[in-house]
Amino acid sequence: MIFVEDWIPIKILLAATWVLSRVLSQLQVQEGRAFLIYTQLHGSAGPFGHKYKRDLFQFSSIRFLRNFNMENNSHTTPDSNGKNEKANMASNQDLPKKPSPDDAICLERRIGLFSAAMVILGNIIGSGIFLTPTGVFNNVGSIGMSMVVWSVCGIFSTIGALCFAELGTTIESSGAEYSYIKESFGNVSAFLVLWANLIIIVPTGQMIVALTCAYYIMAPVYPDPDCPPPQIFVQLIAVLVVVLLTFVNCWSVPWATKVQDVFTVAKVLALIVIIASGLIWIFMGHTENFENAFEGSASGESIALAFYGGLFAYAAWNYLNYLTEEIKNPQKNLPWAIAISVPLVTLIYVLANVAYFAVLTPEELMASNAVAVTYGEKLFGPMAWIMPVSVALSTFGGVNGGCLSLSRLFFVGAREGQLPAVMAMIQVKRKTPLPSLIFTCILTILYVFVKRIETLLNYFSFMTWLAIGAAVAGQIYLRWRRPDLPRPIKLPIILPIIFVLACLFLVIMGPVAAPMDTLIGLAITLTGFPVYFIGIYWESKPKWLLNAIKKCTIFCQKTFLIVSQEKEE
Repeated sequence: MIFVEDWIPIKILLAATWVLSRVLSQLQVQEGRAFLIYTQLHGSAGPFGHKYKRDLFQFSSIRFLRNFNMENNSHTTPDSNGKNEKANMASNQDLPKKPSPDDAICLERRIGLFSAAMVILGNIIGSGIFLTPTGVFNNVGSIGMSMVVWSVCGIFSTIGALCFAELGTTIESSGAEYSYIKESFGNVSAFLVLWANLIIIVPTGQMIVALTCAYYIMAPVYPDPDCPPPQIFVQLIAVLVVVLLTFVNCWSVPWATKVQDVFTVAKVLALIVIIASGLIWIFMGHTENFENAFEGSASGESIALAFYGGLFAYAAWNYLNYLTEEIKNPQKNLPWAIAISVPLVTLIYVLANVAYFAVLTPEELMASNAVAVTYGEKLFGPMAWIMPVSVALSTFGGVNGGCLSLSRLFFVGAREGQLPAVMAMIQVKRKTPLPSLIFTCILTILYVFVKRIETLLNYFSFMTWLAIGAAVAGQIYLRWRRPDLPRPIKLPIILPIIFVLACLFLVIMGPVAAPMDTLIGLAITLTGFPVYFIGIYWESKPKWLLNAIKKCTIFCQKTFLIVSQEKEE
């Protein structure tokens, strides 16, 4: 039997989608009228394989408006005095004769070094450092071993980020591991990674951060831990957060990067407050928690699970590589941003854990659901509300960073012909990948209402390390297969080898720790094979299906005023 409550998530999704669509439809401007006539007369880009006249959309809006104006004027009949001809000449003179590069419809390079570093910092520093230390400590059983885990996870993440710096400057394409695997191992392997991201990795990661943000937004209203906020309220706020930040990213890339900058600075300041207060506590002579620091340390599978928790807190160090084509001077700014931000995060995380362990006893750590909140309650007294607010700010910035970075994965996948062509289109005025942003938003909202979050986390961890490990394995393969490929940065080969072996260990530990969940995640990924065959490999699709997809594409173009990315001349 279906109850009324069962329809609430569907109603919320429909309402959020309708509101977002109505707001984004306001992006249409006067030049869109000419564009609509053009698409009606000449057709549109097609699905998956881009079989339709894709080149029709390789134009800038100003160039098209000039041609459109000239075509209209050519049909007028000048009078005996040539007034119409003079008027047409004057009208044409008002239009630019040669479009500037700024008029090209493409994703522009607007991200400088500071914003690039903020993208990495803002995405890594989410809820993990405020919540995960308890899980790591419970698995390892001692303060000393916890510090070892956090330090090793930081070093491991730094090596992986440096490998991606080499890949990002060698293969200057957005899309991160998808683009690198496609270059190394071909279309099928790349599509499986794209499919896993579409079905599991992207919506799960965004959903977890959005729900955490919503929970801590509600925390001041429900301060009693024995009386948590109703789940439906948390879900509603999570949906609102995702929709709001999707709108910001659809409206303007500079707006999105400014939001990222502001919230990253806020979360770093919150961690500095934790570190400074913890160090002051230590200097006051409170060092008893560090005595016999390794006593009670666990081993074996528990250590592996602790590394999973620590690496989850460091996740997203690869997010800047999703934006490579939008970074100013990527051969310089991409590696510098990585070299600055990832070691800085490692230092901040280690010092934050030192502060936690100095102030909280092992018993308090094991009993805490959110170590930063417990820390604030013990040390800050009436100002303890700072910690829940800091977690909310941190996760809010994390959702924005996910919208900014992860939507580019679907954009690049569609541009390569492995997703519907409409997802590779750009809003004419705003020059943002609007369809892929909306698609990411809808996926995330759907996953907000999934009940078994723990299962999704297991899927997420297994598939993430499998994809990242394959990308770095491709780096080693390209060193052998294409040694003459230009490499502005070239790491010692031992670093990617160590990283791939560590990823292999993490992938193997997935079935050991959660065999059924891992098998389900692998089975979901393998469903990408029939999807690849039907959507990409099978070129002789029925005419009715191609016409239906074409009509859908044209409808989206008319609704949102979107066109394919213009090729660089």
